[in-house]
Amino acid sequence: MTTAAAAGGSAVPTPPVDKRKSVTGTRKTIAVGFLLPALVLLGALVVYPIGYSLYRSFFDQSGNGFAGIDNYKAIFTEDTILTAVKNNAIWVVVAPTVSTALGLIFAVLTERVRWGTAFKLIVFMPMAISMLAAGIIFRLVYEQDPERGVANAVWVGVHDTFAESAGYPKAHPLPAAPLKAGGGGAFVTKDPVTAGTPVQLPLVGVAPAKMPSDAEPAKAAEPKNGEKITGTAWLDFTKGGGGKPNVIDAKELGLKGIKVEAVKDGKVVASAQAGADGTFTLPASADGALLRLPAENFREPYNGVNWLGPSFVTPAIIGSYVWMWAGFAMVLIAAGLAGMPRELLEAARVDGANEWQVFRKITVPLLAPVLAVVLVTLMINVLKIFDLVFIIAPGSAQDDANVLALQLYRSSFGTDADLGVGSAIAVVLLLLVVPVMLFNIRRMRREARR
Repeated sequence: MTTAAAAGGSAVPTPPVDKRKSVTGTRKTIAVGFLLPALVLLGALVVYPIGYSLYRSFFDQSGNGFAGIDNYKAIFTEDTILTAVKNNAIWVVVAPTVSTALGLIFAVLTERVRWGTAFKLIVFMPMAISMLAAGIIFRLVYEQDPERGVANAVWVGVHDTFAESAGYPKAHPLPAAPLKAGGGGAFVTKDPVTAGTPVQLPLVGVAPAKMPSDAEPAKAAEPKNGEKITGTAWLDFTKGGGGKPNVIDAKELGLKGIKVEAVKDGKVVASAQAGADGTFTLPASADGALLRLPAENFREPYNGVNWLGPSFVTPAIIGSYVWMWAGFAMVLIAAGLAGMPRELLEAARVDGANEWQVFRKITVPLLAPVLAVVLVTLMINVLKIFDLVFIIAPGSAQDDANVLALQLYRSSFGTDADLGVGSAIAVVLLLLVVPVMLFNIRRMRREARR
């Protein structure tokens, strides 16, 4: 092949094109040879599993009978799997949004402070922990017992700051004591009280370790002038053994703070609280009344929130996910902030914009591509969430915290394994991920053309 020269018209020969070479100049056979191992692995590890899962999803549990779309119907009709679908929707909406929002806030607020790098390091540290380890950590954090679970220890501490702490749960009188059950969990004296005769209200059933730290040894009440009623409420138990029932012994403690009411004709005419030594005093109006220890003295202590119960298990697990992935979002957004043109921000401030306006109308729009990357990445990630739910949710609440990836495991390898339903769930998960990935690919191509 020849072509005319621009100046003289003499023909200049053009080198022949070797059709066996690719556009990069590499022979196609060599290129195929290098790509073949990767293609084989791609087919074995990606294409074949997808194709077989799709094929298997149309067969029944045994794999011999054709089930049509029955397995797909089961996903939207069985209560357990339908709960997993709903929870996945909650995960996709809440977890990426909260993680991205927190990452944005952390990145912007720490941009100008000296210790910003240290703060970012601390926030990012959970990313170095595996999902398994994070699940074990938060399983302990959400323990119901305030003495073991950090979340409930804080919650109970705040609650007891603004509300009265529990009294003496499970406390009760001995059969020979001058008290009897009064209904509704209260106890009343067997006989009316008389001014000038001290009243004894012995109780048992309280572990010495659960007594108030400032409780003092019980002291017998002394009669008072003015026809007042006096008495002592105490724990009728001697640590280490010994002591006599219904008698105040030297090592027995007063029931500090216990409430005592005087009741006449069904009405409370007076009330008092026992001191540190268990003694109390009622006015003369209590003469001839029955003394009652109301049920509020014996209620169970406040043990906080059942974080891993049916109502809160999903938000609790999402909280653990945000703890891990907010640092990831923060680092990517901080990188976007570092590349942002500062002259635009300064120009807005010179024009009179306050910091909120600069953040809302300049910073966020300029960070939109980065925010989209973070949001889409986290959405794909939460669609596959499995570890945290499997580890944190106890067996009693696992159905309430169920997600599609966990249900895929349970349907495929559980006690009632049904590979047909499990394969159908896998296909549905793939179909949910594909639109998000296509959106991400389109966004990256659009960014590349700019």
